[in-house]
Amino acid sequence: MGFYTHASKETGTAMKFGVYLPPQAAHRRVPALYYLAGLTCTEETFLIKAGAQRVAAELGIALVACDTSPRGLNLPGEADSWDFGLAAGFYLDATQEPWKSSYRMGSYVNEELPSLIEANFPVIAGKRGIFGHSMGGHGALVTALRNPSRWHSVSAFAPISNPIAVPWGQKAFGNYLGPDQSTWEQYDASLLIRSKPYPGLLLVDQGLADNFLNRELKPENLDAAARASGQRLSLRLHADYDHSYWFIQTFVADHLVHHATQLGV
Repeated sequence: MGFYTHASKETGTAMKFGVYLPPQAAHRRVPALYYLAGLTCTEETFLIKAGAQRVAAELGIALVACDTSPRGLNLPGEADSWDFGLAAGFYLDATQEPWKSSYRMGSYVNEELPSLIEANFPVIAGKRGIFGHSMGGHGALVTALRNPSRWHSVSAFAPISNPIAVPWGQKAFGNYLGPDQSTWEQYDASLLIRSKPYPGLLLVDQGLADNFLNRELKPENLDAAARASGQRLSLRLHADYDHSYWFIQTFVADHLVHHATQLGV
C-alpha cells in the first residue's frame, strides 16, 4: 500500500493518489480497479475505510484511488462550501472561469492517471475497471459511459444518478459548466444511458436509509433510463443502510468480484 504525489498536467497542481498492489503483482501484471470518492473525501478515504485490500489480494486486483479535486489553487469561493470546489471536483472538465484551467478531473481520471499508473506500476495496460461512491459513483458511471472502450467494468455505491435533476449537480454544473444546461447532459448518467448504453453490466448498490436518497441520488431515474434503453443494470436496494462507509464495507466484496468477473480475472 503506497501513497504518492505527482505533478499533473491536467490540473496544473500536485495531485495525490494511493495504490494497493496485491501479492500477485510481485510476479505478474494485474488488472487495475480505480475508485472515485465522494464529497469531502481524499485519496485516502476509501483505502483506509472500505476494507477492500483483503478482497483485492484474494482476487489479484490492484486498487487505485485519487483525490477528489485539485488542491492549493486558492481560487475565490473554492472553500466556501463542502459540496463545491475543494474535494468536490465532480469528475468533469470545467469550461467556466476560474475553474476551467485546473478543474479537469474528467480528463485526469480518464486519461492522465491511468497512463501514469500503467507506466509506473505492474498493472495490465488496457484492462481497467472503475467504481465510486456518491459523487464518485456519478464519476465512475459517467466516465465509463463516455469512454466504454477504455473502461471494461463499472459499478457504484449510492451514485448521484441524475445530477441535472438534483441540487448537488445543479450547483456544480452551473458553476463548472455554465448556464447552458445542454452542456450538462454529457455528465449525467441517466441521460447518457438513454442515448448510448454501456456494453457491460452495471452494478449499483443503494441503501434505503440514506439521508440523501430522495433529494440528491435518484436511483429510480437511473433504473428507468436503463429499462428504456435496454441497459443491463443490477440495482440492489438495501433496507436500513445509509450513506456511510459501513455500507460500502458490507458490499465491497461483491463489487470487487463483479469487476474481477468483467475483467476476466
